[in-house]
Amino acid sequence: MIKMKRVYEKAEAADGFRVLVDRLWPRGMKKEVAKIDLWMKEVAPSDGLRKSFGHEVKKWPNFQKKYRTELKKKTNLLAELKKIEEEHGTLTLLFGARDPEHNQAVVLRETLKTE
Repeated sequence: MIKMKRVYEKAEAADGFRVLVDRLWPRGMKKEVAKIDLWMKEVAPSDGLRKSFGHEVKKWPNFQKKYRTELKKKTNLLAELKKIEEEHGTLTLLFGARDPEHNQAVVLRETLKTE
């Protein structure tokens, strides 16, 4: 099972293995509070793509397309995430964005489910 959760939400046992998929560390978040098992910043969108998107909903379709293209070059990281899911049963992709429907974790989760 692959879940998504905002990193600022309280960690729970049901989260399973928690992976932060942001390129930047979340503002104001202490490592002890975040309870992150792995920070996989390499799977996050490139700096250029992240900045051009700027979490503007009108840019969402283009962001998804470009991020999927980037993910095609990161098959080793996708395989690692799938292995984590298999080993732990539940993988939670953590993100810092305020919008739970328009962020890289959404695209990453969809990609992992279809591969």
